[in-house]
Amino acid sequence: MRLLITGGAGFIGSAYVKKLIAQGDEVIVYDALTYAGNLDNLKEVEENDSYKFIHGNVCDLKKLDEAIKGCDGVVHFAAESHVDRSIADPSPFIETNCTGTANLCELVIKNGIKKYVHISTDEVYGSIGSKIGDGSFTEEDPLRPSSPYSATKAAADLIVLSYHHTHGLPVSIIRPSNNYGPNQFPEKMIPLFITNLLEGKTVPLYGDGLNIRDWCNVEDTCEAIDTVLKKGEKGCVYNAGAENEKTNLELAERLIELCEADSSLIEKTTDRAGHDRRYSINSNLIHQLGWHPVCDFEKGLEKTVDWYKQNRQWWEPLRNESQ
Repeated sequence: MRLLITGGAGFIGSAYVKKLIAQGDEVIVYDALTYAGNLDNLKEVEENDSYKFIHGNVCDLKKLDEAIKGCDGVVHFAAESHVDRSIADPSPFIETNCTGTANLCELVIKNGIKKYVHISTDEVYGSIGSKIGDGSFTEEDPLRPSSPYSATKAAADLIVLSYHHTHGLPVSIIRPSNNYGPNQFPEKMIPLFITNLLEGKTVPLYGDGLNIRDWCNVEDTCEAIDTVLKKGEKGCVYNAGAENEKTNLELAERLIELCEADSSLIEKTTDRAGHDRRYSINSNLIHQLGWHPVCDFEKGLEKTVDWYKQNRQWWEPLRNESQ
């Protein structure tokens, strides 16, 4: 299968590209290489005959059209994705996440692409409850995004679904929960905390630290995406969570232990504007396709910390970009 992977030099995208190459697919990575896109993430496959890289932005319709020609399918990762950055300046999020997605929809139809998987997020639903066990969103629940980032991702979901309804766009949407693992840009919570602790710096914990997130290992998410690519129904949405709900405080305390740091390095800061209290999604629909997360959270977190300890040469040059 020949696949166009937008945003394939990013965290989840690069992990998925490596999975595709390993299973014998032909991959074209299309990435703008903004601050979070890093070709070092793809070094192990860059000499593979089944891999090709094109430097381009999804808002560049002409270049995107050239890249997509001859492909059987598209998996669309390319997005602006950091909540704090979206609060400071939402305009790049609107352009990339909405206009870029609409461009891709047009070209999937124009070029007769057989399958399009759109990568969304559990954040489009907004917050549910204030403690573990306070229910979970299903794919039928309304979208109530709380940040400019999640609002643009919700808009992108509605754009692709409108193209499915109007033009028969062969799209399936996947909404994963929070991801963690190697090669994640050090502005996200887990790599930010790990790299700060390894340098003896404080870790910023918003508010009371009791906000809850469901953490899924990136390898499990890649399996979920591949399941939706191969088995997902056109026009359907699939949640993909791992049922590893942790408060941010619990997570910070565990990372303190794994990094052999002092608990005094946890620094509570003013809460983020509009900070969602809890994300939780019901994944029964994708379970019916045969996907279930297999990574034990504790082992996955230990493995992630070890990777950052052993790969300082990867993340140290990126530190200034994450401040």
